[in-house]
Amino acid sequence: KVPAQTTARQSSFVVSDIATASGSSMDRKVTAKNTTFKKWFFIFVSVISLSYAFYFMFNMPLERSLAVNKDNIAFGEVISGTYEDFISLRGRVTPARSIFLDIIEGGRVERVFVEDGINLKAGDLIAELSNTSLLIDVTRNEAIVAEQLNNMRSIELSLEQNRLLHKRNLIDINYQIKMFTRKLASELYLQDKNLIAANQVDDTHDTLTWYKDRLKVTLESQKTDARMQEQQLYFLKTTGQQLQQGLSISRKNLDSLNVKAPVDGKLSGFDIEVGQSIDRGERLGQIDTPDNYKLIANIDEFYLTRVDIGQGASYDSAGISYDLTIAKIYPQVINGQFRVDLKFVNKQPIDIRRGQTLHTKLTLSNASTAKLIPNGAYFQSTGGNWVFVVSADGQQAIKRNIRSGRRNDQFIEVLEGLEVGERVVISPYTTYQNMERLKLGS
Repeated sequence: KVPAQTTARQSSFVVSDIATASGSSMDRKVTAKNTTFKKWFFIFVSVISLSYAFYFMFNMPLERSLAVNKDNIAFGEVISGTYEDFISLRGRVTPARSIFLDIIEGGRVERVFVEDGINLKAGDLIAELSNTSLLIDVTRNEAIVAEQLNNMRSIELSLEQNRLLHKRNLIDINYQIKMFTRKLASELYLQDKNLIAANQVDDTHDTLTWYKDRLKVTLESQKTDARMQEQQLYFLKTTGQQLQQGLSISRKNLDSLNVKAPVDGKLSGFDIEVGQSIDRGERLGQIDTPDNYKLIANIDEFYLTRVDIGQGASYDSAGISYDLTIAKIYPQVINGQFRVDLKFVNKQPIDIRRGQTLHTKLTLSNASTAKLIPNGAYFQSTGGNWVFVVSADGQQAIKRNIRSGRRNDQFIEVLEGLEVGERVVISPYTTYQNMERLKLGS
C-alpha cells in the first residue's frame, strides 16, 4: 500500500509533464526585428561622410602653403624710377706693365747686386751668373765661324782671280786678232803682187779664224762664270750673315748671364742667393712700371655677352671721379666668373698702391625709366622668373610668375607680371622655394 503523500506527489508530476507536453504545442514563433532602419541609417551616415570628403576636396586649397613670421622676412615695393644699368666691381690694383726676368741660359749665381723691392734704372746690373759649358760652346762656335768665314774669303778670292784670268785672256785674244787681221791684210796685198806664197796667206787666215772662235768661246765662258759667280757670292754672303747672326746670338746668351734691368721700374719677386743654381727659363723676378696701374676684376658669367672692350667704368675717391675702360677680356670662365683688365683714362689716383682693392662701377647701357623691384638674394632661387607677391590685406604672399629684364646691384627691371605699388618678398627663398603661398603671421 502506497502512502497518500507519495501518490499525490506522483500525481502532480504526471500533471506537470502533461501540461508541459501540451504547452509545447501552444508556443508562438518569435519573428526577428525589422532591419530596414539599420540599413537606411548606414546609408545616411555614408552619404554624409562622402559629402564632407568631397567638400574638403574641392574647397581646400591644393597648393602648398607655409606659415611664416612676417617680422623675419623683408619686403620690397614695386616702383617706377630711373634704371641705371651698371654693375659694381671689386678691382685689384696691379701694375699696368710688368717685365719678367726669365733666364735664357741657366747657370750658377756668382754675385747679387740688388735686393727685392728696389727701384731700378734701365741697364742696372741685378745679378751675375756663370756657365762654363756655355762659355766653351761660344768659344767653339767662334772658332767654327772664323774658319767658315776664312773659307768663304778664299772662295771669293778664287772667283776674283778667275774673273781676272778671263779678262786677261780676252785682252790677249783681242790683241792677237788685231795683229793677225793686220798681217792678213798685208799678205793679201803681197799675194796680189805674187810676192808671197798662197799657203802662208792661208796659215795666217786660219790663225785669225782660230782666235775669233776662241774669242766667242771665252766670252761665253766669261758670261757663264759671271752668272755662277754672282749666285755663289750671294750664297756666300747670306751664309756669312747667318754665321754672324748665330755667333751674335751665342754671345748674347753669354752676355745674358749678367742680368740687367731692361726698363725703369720696381723689382719684385726677386729672391736668389750666391751659389744657387738657376735652370734655363727660370724666372728670377719681375720689374713693374712705376706709378702706372690697372685693375683686375672678376665679373659674373651672366654678363659675359654684355661686356666688351672699350666699355666705360668709373671709380670715385675723395669726391673725384676717375674714368676707366676695359682693355682686355679673358674668355675663360672659372667658378662662374670671367676676368677683365681695366685701365685708367687720362689720370689715375695718386694714393693707390699695388694689391689694393677698389670698388668701381661698370656701365652697361644708358639710363632709362622702368618698373623696378629691389635686388636681393631671392634672385638666386628664382632667376627673376617669379616672386611672392603680398596680398592687399597683408595676410599672405602668393607665388606669381613675372618676366624680368636687366638688373644691377640695387634693382631688377620688371617687364611683365607686377604693378607699381605692389609689395614682394625679397628675403632668400631657400626655405620655401617649393611653396605656392606664404601665410604671414606675427
